Amino acid sequence: MAENEQTSSAAPRRSATGATTGEPPAGWTPSPEAKASATRFRIIAAVLWALAIAGEAVGIFWLLRQREFVDEGGALLRDPDTGLLEEQGASAQFPQWAFIALLVLLVVIAALSIIGSILWKKANTLDPARRADKTRFFVQNQLGAIIAVVAFLPLVILIFLNKDMDKGQKATAGIVGIVLAVLAAIVGTSFAPPSVEQYTADQSAVIQLLGADEVVWVDGGKVYHVCDEVPAIQTGSEIRTGTTSEAIEAGKIRLTLQFASELRTCGLAVPENADEITEALRAIQAGQVDTPLPAPVWADPTDAPIQIEDAPADAG
Repeated sequence: MAENEQTSSAAPRRSATGATTGEPPAGWTPSPEAKASATRFRIIAAVLWALAIAGEAVGIFWLLRQREFVDEGGALLRDPDTGLLEEQGASAQFPQWAFIALLVLLVVIAALSIIGSILWKKANTLDPARRADKTRFFVQNQLGAIIAVVAFLPLVILIFLNKDMDKGQKATAGIVGIVLAVLAAIVGTSFAPPSVEQYTADQSAVIQLLGADEVVWVDGGKVYHVCDEVPAIQTGSEIRTGTTSEAIEAGKIRLTLQFASELRTCGLAVPENADEITEALRAIQAGQVDTPLPAPVWADPTDAPIQIEDAPADAG
């Protein structure tokens, strides 16, 4: 990721004639480095999840089938109710070593599931899905929770159905399994997942406000800023500058909603409808991606850092 120290305000780049240099990007896309990192995280997560499910299979098809016989049976006993003789069957129980191994296995499955979910979420932050593609958006963002259910539910059910465990073993293993399953599912759930639409709206706002896809940030925090003179980033940490994609790669997932005050602080023009833009961004960042993003309205047209024409309406 390209990260350079910012030494001046993130003012728009202009030529001598006042026109902004360079064409703004058509839409948000992850940087090549972010795309590569997301792919790597997803591969590692998939491997960890596969190991978790393999561990579940070991528990179901081998560990839960373990038993030891406390006697061989064969003795004749008289049923006092019927007076008939019956042959005593062999008595089996679930071995203590298998019970301990089962508890350890449950913890290992949870760890693999949770670590995989954390990596998968990082990948989705770097390279999100489009909210417009509802099925893919849901599956991609909730896959960690789905895997947690797959990796735990059959095993937990079979623990409670196991006939060789005593009540104490069954209750302990079942409760541990349920608690770990819920924990893994919660970690795997994305409650406010990002989307391509959200990142595109933030990028579009930055370009229209500054004239270029260039923002600043510091280590720590979750947002990026429009210039380097704002108090929020005067933390003593290195001030970095780059594109919105590079900011997201650095862990800054959205544009600050305090951009209007930041523009004033840095001596840059503030659009008259800054509040409308703020509310639109707030709605889009909250998942309402169909919210229109207003174009900045400038008191003096010469304050506009870039001139972008509206796209022609679709022919009816």
